[in-house]
Order: sequence, then structure tokens, then C-alpha cells
Amino acid sequence: MTNTPTSQLIHIVETDSGIRTDYQHRAKLVATGKPIEPPGAVLKWYDVYREAAPIPDGVTRLARAQLSAAPLEARGLGFVVLHRCESDFYFLIVCTWRNCNELWQTVFYKEGQAMRDFQLLPRDGAHRPMLCVWELVPVQHERQAWLRFLDSARDAPAARTWLNELYVGPA
Repeated sequence: MTNTPTSQLIHIVETDSGIRTDYQHRAKLVATGKPIEPPGAVLKWYDVYREAAPIPDGVTRLARAQLSAAPLEARGLGFVVLHRCESDFYFLIVCTWRNCNELWQTVFYKEGQAMRDFQLLPRDGAHRPMLCVWELVPVQHERQAWLRFLDSARDAPAARTWLNELYVGPA
């Protein structure tokens, strides 16, 4: 069975696909950093950026300070994605595994020199952005790592194995 394009599909592609006509998609890289352990959590660290524009050390220090200083609702095992989106705009996405198999998130952002620190991203409205195609790369890796952890003894050695399972490469 094949899906046949409908008049709705064609109309959406022609009028409102959600993609600007001038958009040029470019690859990014995923790199890892030292895990961070705010109270009650152990979080792996991922950076996402264009090869020609890595995340400055000062921004990484600021992001890590944000997670260390501010009390987080995030608890348990998880990961962080620090994403350099545009030249000086960043998302700091904190994800933890809760309720056995759910991925929960807290999102901070920083817009260049206009913001001294990372701030919690306001999330009003029912249908909101969640993750972009580049951020989904470490998320997919972490999904697989979490499934392996769920199928393990879920003890300290299994947790160390989970902590050491990292993705580095293209996004």
C-alpha cells in the first residue's frame, strides 16, 4: 500500500510547509563535554554547532554555571544539549528520563550580548517548538542508550556504562 498525495498535502507544500523559501539547510556537528552533576541529577553533555563556529568556552562556562547555580526540577539520569543555533543565539536543553521511559525537558536560551545569562524559555501556547533536526541526533543516540540501560540490571555498573555511551559526529 502506498500513500497517495492529497489535495491537502499539495496545498500545504505549496502555501505553508513551515520552511522559508530562502532556507538553506547545513550540517552541524555533535561533540561531547564533561558530564555535569547538579543536585539530584547526572547529565551527559553535548554541544551542537556548525563546524566553522564552535561554541565559545565562555558560553559553555556560563551554561554550566547556570545549571550548577539554579535549582533544577530535573532529577535522575539524563543529558544536556548546548546548541549554537545562529551566530550568537543558544539553546540549553536539559533532558532527564522520568516515569521509566519518558524524556522530560527544561529549556533555557541566551541571545548574544543582549542577555547576560541563560534564561528559562517561555513556553506559552499549546503547539510549541520542541527540538530541531540537529538536536534530535544526540536525542536519538540517548534514546538507544536508555533502552540498553532499561534492559540491563540498572545497577551502578550499568549506569557507568550508560554514562560512557556518547555520540560524537555529524548532525
